[in-house]
Amino acid sequence: MEKNVCVCGHENPVGTKICVNCGRPLTEEAKSQKVLDMKYDGSAIRSKTYNKSIVDKVWNFFSSVKVGVALIIITLVVSSIGTILKQEAFVAAGNEAGRAAFYEDSYGSFGKLYYTLGFSDLYNQIWYLVLVAMLGISIIVASIDRGIPLHKSLKNQRVRRHESFMKRQRVIAEGYVPSSDSSKVLDVVEEKMKKLNYKVRRDGEALLAEKGRFSRYGPYINHVGLIIFLIGVLMHKFPGVYVDESMWIREGETRAIPGMEGYFLENKQFIFETHDNDPTTAQIQQGVNAVAKNYQTDIVLYKQAEDALPGQTDNLEVVKEYSIRVNHPLEHNGYALYQMDFRLNELKEMSFQLTNKETGEALGEVAVDLRNPKKEYVIDENTKVELMEFYPDFSGFNNEGEPQTLSPNPNNPAFIFNMITPEHPDGEISFVAIQQTVEPAGDNTYKMAFSGIDTINMSGLTIRMDKTIPILFVGGFIFLLGLAIGSYWNHRRIWIQQFENGQIRLAAHTNKNWFSIKKDLDAITEHAHLPQYIDQLDDEKDKDKDEENDQEDQKN
Repeated sequence: MEKNVCVCGHENPVGTKICVNCGRPLTEEAKSQKVLDMKYDGSAIRSKTYNKSIVDKVWNFFSSVKVGVALIIITLVVSSIGTILKQEAFVAAGNEAGRAAFYEDSYGSFGKLYYTLGFSDLYNQIWYLVLVAMLGISIIVASIDRGIPLHKSLKNQRVRRHESFMKRQRVIAEGYVPSSDSSKVLDVVEEKMKKLNYKVRRDGEALLAEKGRFSRYGPYINHVGLIIFLIGVLMHKFPGVYVDESMWIREGETRAIPGMEGYFLENKQFIFETHDNDPTTAQIQQGVNAVAKNYQTDIVLYKQAEDALPGQTDNLEVVKEYSIRVNHPLEHNGYALYQMDFRLNELKEMSFQLTNKETGEALGEVAVDLRNPKKEYVIDENTKVELMEFYPDFSGFNNEGEPQTLSPNPNNPAFIFNMITPEHPDGEISFVAIQQTVEPAGDNTYKMAFSGIDTINMSGLTIRMDKTIPILFVGGFIFLLGLAIGSYWNHRRIWIQQFENGQIRLAAHTNKNWFSIKKDLDAITEHAHLPQYIDQLDDEKDKDKDEENDQEDQKN
C-alpha cells in the first residue's frame, strides 16, 4: 500500500491530512486552512480515500452520514405508518380473505390500500426487515470507518508538535515569560494542569495536557448500543426467542397453547364478577350497565409426555392449577399467560329440525357443533343431512355471489346443507343463515328449521415470552450512556512548547464547548504568567465585521 511520507520522515497512510508524528499538514487542503480540521485529527478515512472497486463503493455508500440519516428517517416514517391502523396480529379474522374484508369493511378504500401494500403486517415484511438491517449495517460501517482511525490517532498522538500544527489551531498564544520564571514555567503549568484534572505528558521542553478523551468515543458507544438494540429486535424472528400469541378457549375445553410447544391448557371455568353498587351517571351515559370487579379464568396447565406425538393429549401431566386474573398472569418457564379478553354466552351449538315445509312434519333433529362441525348427520337409513360448507362469521356475498366469512369465530354462523330424504334421494340444497334462507335450485320440499342454541363462555388469553428483554435493556443502557458521554463531556487538549530563548508557544483544541477550555487557559495564563492567547476564528469574525463597518462608513 502506498504511503504518504512527511518531511519528518514518518510514513503516513494514504489519505492522511495531518502527519501523525509531527503534525505538519500533508494535503493542499490542510495547508490552505487557517485553522486545521481536527475532527478525526487528520487521520486517513477509508471512505474519503478509496472509491475504485465495487467493495469501495458499497463501503462508501453505507459509511455516508447522509445515507445513514436517510435510512433513519425512512425507518421512522415507515414504522409510524404501521401504527395508523391495527396490525394483523390484533385482528380476529383467521384467513387472508377475512383479513382483507376486515380492513376494507372497517376503514374503506384506505384500509384496502393499507392491506394491499402490506402495512397491515408491516413488522413481518421482508423489505422492512431488510431496511432495519441496512440501518444496522450503516451504523456498523460508519463506526468502523471513522472510529478506528480516530482511536489510533488519539492513542498515538505525540507531545511535541511542529510549528505549522501549533499555529493552525483555533486558540494560540506566542510570546515570552519573565526571565525569572522561564526555567520553571512548564513545571508550574504541569502542577496547575494536574489540579484542573488534566492528564499531563512531557517530552523535554514540550508539554501536552489532555482531559476528557473518553468523550470522543461517546458517539461510537452510542452506535454500539443501537446495534445491540437492533440485534435484540431482529432476534424476535428467531423461534424460541420471542412469543406473542393469543388464544380463545371455551369452558371445559383443553387446547394446545400456541407458542408453548408441548403444553396444553384446560379452561375449568370463566368467572365474571361485577360490583354490587349501581353505575354512576357518567358511566350510564357511556353505556355502562355494570362495573366489572373481576375477570378470572380457572385453568389447569398440562405438559405433554416426552414420547408423545405432536397434538396427542393422552397421558398429560398436570403442571399447575391457577386462576388467571387481570394483572395476575400465569408464569411458567419464562412464559406468561395474561387474561386479555372474554366472551359471554358465545354460540356453542345450533340445533335444526329437518321439517317438511307443507305439512310441518319433522323427520329429525340435527345439532351442529359450531367449533367442530361434522360433515354428515344421519337421521335414519334414508334420511340424512350433509354439511357442505360452513361460514362461522358470515359477512355477505362477494361479487361472484359466493358467501364470505369474516373470522373463524362463530359470531354469525351460516351453512350450506344438502337435505337427503326418501322423496329426494339426491338431496336438496339450502343456504341457511340467521334470519336468512336461500334455496338455489328453487322451492324445496324440506327446510332446516331452527330449533335452539347452546351458549358457552370463552376466555381470551395472550401468551408472551421474550428472551430479548435483557439484550434490549443492555442496548438501551449503552445507548443512553454514549449519549450522555458525548453530550456532557468534552475533549480538551493544550500543547505548550518552550524554547531556549525563553519563547513560549501555546495551542489549544476542544471538540466542543470552547468556553470551558478558555476558562482553563485563563487560569493557567494567570498562574504561570503565560502570553495572552487569541481565538483565530473570533479574530477573523471581528476583522470581517470591521471591514463591513468600514464599507458602511464609506457608503454613508
